[in-house]
Formats: sequence, structure tokens, C-alpha cells
Amino acid sequence: MKRRDFVKGAALAAGAVALTACGQNEEQAAAPKEAAPTAPAAPAISKQMRELKMVTTWPKGFPGLGTGAQRLADSITAMTDGRITVKLFGGGELVPALESFDAVSNGTADMYHGADYYWQGKSKAFNFFTAVPFGLTANEMDAWLYYGGGQELWDELSAGFNVKPFAAGNTGVQMGGWFNKEMNTVEDYKGLKMRMPGLGGEVLRQIGGQSITLPGGEIFPSLQSGAIDATEWVGPWNDLAMGFYKVTKYYYYPGFHEPGSTLSCGMNSKVWESLNSDDKAVVQFACAAENNRMFGEFNAKNGDSLDTLVNEHGVQLRRQSDDILKAIGDASGDVMSAVAASDPLTQKIYDNFLGFRKKAMDWTSLSETAYTAARALDYKYGS
Repeated sequence: MKRRDFVKGAALAAGAVALTACGQNEEQAAAPKEAAPTAPAAPAISKQMRELKMVTTWPKGFPGLGTGAQRLADSITAMTDGRITVKLFGGGELVPALESFDAVSNGTADMYHGADYYWQGKSKAFNFFTAVPFGLTANEMDAWLYYGGGQELWDELSAGFNVKPFAAGNTGVQMGGWFNKEMNTVEDYKGLKMRMPGLGGEVLRQIGGQSITLPGGEIFPSLQSGAIDATEWVGPWNDLAMGFYKVTKYYYYPGFHEPGSTLSCGMNSKVWESLNSDDKAVVQFACAAENNRMFGEFNAKNGDSLDTLVNEHGVQLRRQSDDILKAIGDASGDVMSAVAASDPLTQKIYDNFLGFRKKAMDWTSLSETAYTAARALDYKYGS
């Protein structure tokens, strides 16, 4: 990455020194020497320091989500040698968590870190840039955003709200959720009260369940009191921290609703345009780095956490049946078609997304899916 060089000191001047010549008489030798000329000081180049306020939808320091936002803020600060200092505010510290987008849009804050499906009240198209039911995995999302036209569509959508967006984290495939009973058929979803926001909640309603939106802090007591029968959250690492295993033991997979949840950094458009080309590159690549790093962190932590849930806390890990998943898939298709019809831009994004999804599914089935199936065969490997 190109970095600007800073002047660190002035040039040294070589003064002329009067030497006593051989054979000079004593009077000449005693004559006072003329002072050496001093070179003019080099002009100082001042650093143009600025502080950017980043608001988040997460509590400060929350594992994975909050810590990833802080890591992004620290990376931008370090990579600009402190010319840009990003100061992070957790959800509710500067503005309420779900008002982060508005704060950046209107210039109250400079940047946000969150999940763009939180803004679906402004446009349902924002769902595509976090996760949609039976949508893209994390790897496929990166492919769509970086090389399939997704970023350009995201830019077009967000520009209408004075925001420049970037992918800046991913939690990977999420779990299906925690349930207070076994889920054997799609009929078991009828009347089920489940915490599941967004388009996943719309799908839940399609199959007869009740979608309830709750902030993170209210999920555990709601499960404990029976106000809800089930909940989704993220995955084993975050679910273990939330303590859901204390009140329910049925843990289902896979999650249909968020197959590769992309988290985002949005910057106020005027702030973005005020950056020079070097600092724009810093922001762009710091976001890309955090996008990859957070995905790696969730994958590393989830395995150990799942082992703890099952082997130390007696959680019963269950797979959703194919019949249930097919019924959910049909409902998901209906929901997505309705979303696409919202407005012309959403339809444009949906059409591009759907075309890319088909190509991604073809390649994934021949590459990662086929490989993981081969890796799981019974053969000798290692000691």
C-alpha cells in the first residue's frame, strides 16, 4: 500500500572552516575566523489529524462482534500512523444501537459497524447485504460482493442514504436455534413462539410459527419465563456466552435464515469523499481484512464452544429433517419473491443475487461440498 513519506528533519549545512595555512605569520593565524553560514531550516509539514466517530449495534467488547468492530477501528488508526483516529462507541453510548445507520446518514457519526439487515425498514434490499434465507455462504457472499456485482449494487442502494458501505466481518453459517421441545415435523412449528427477526421471521410465520423480535439482553429471561419457546442467536461461541443451555437443551442445525451473515462498516459519504486516495485505500483494506479475520475467529471459537455445550452441559445436538428444511425452503422462496417486488431497485438486486446464487451453488457443490463429503469417509489418516 502506498504510504506518504514525512520529513523527519532538516538538512545539515556544511560550514566553511578557516584553516591556518602553513607558513602564515602569527598575526594572520590570530585573525578571527568568519562564522560558518547556517542553512535555512526545512519547512515543517504538519500532519492533518482527524478523529472519526464509529457507532456500533453491539455492546462494546461483545465477543466477536464488538471486539471485531474495535479491531477495525484500531487497524485504521494504526495504518494511518494516527492521522485518522477512529473512536468507537458501543451500542447506546452515543446513539441507540439501531439508530447507528441514521446517525451516519445524517452526519451525527462518521461510521457504523453493524448488520445491514437491521435497516430493512428503510429498504428490504438491505437484507441481501447481510443474509437472506437459503442465501449465500460467507465465501459465496465475498465472491458476490467483490467480483459478482454485489458491491456496486450495495453502493447504489446506500448512496440514497448518504452512506458508503463495506463488508467488515462475517459470522459464517449460523445454527438453527434453541428449542424447548424436539422438532420432528414442520407441524411442530405451528404456534411456536420463536425469537427470529428479519426475513427469517417472515419465513417462520409462513410455516405457522410466531416471530418475536427481542434485543439480545431479553432473550435469556424470555426463554426462562416461557414467553418464547425457542430462539436463534448466532452460533456456539456466542450462544455459550449467552447461557441458553441453562434453560433449554435442544440445539438444532443448520440455520436456514443466516447462512453467511456479513457485517458491515458504513461511512458517511461526505466523510468518505473527504479522504485522500491513500486513506480511502486504508479504510477499504482494513474492512476487507476484518471481514476475513472475524470469519476465521468465529470458525475457530465455534468448534471448542460446541464441544463444551455438548460434553460439559449436556446439550442435545439435533439436525433438522430434510422434510422440515424443504418446507422452510419453499416458504423462503415465497418470502424472497415478495421482497423482490418491493421496488425496482430491490428487484434489480434480487435478480443479480439470484443469478449469482445459482452459479455459486453449482461450484460449491463440486468443490467444498464434495470435498467435505470425501473428507468424512472412513479411512486412515494420521496416528
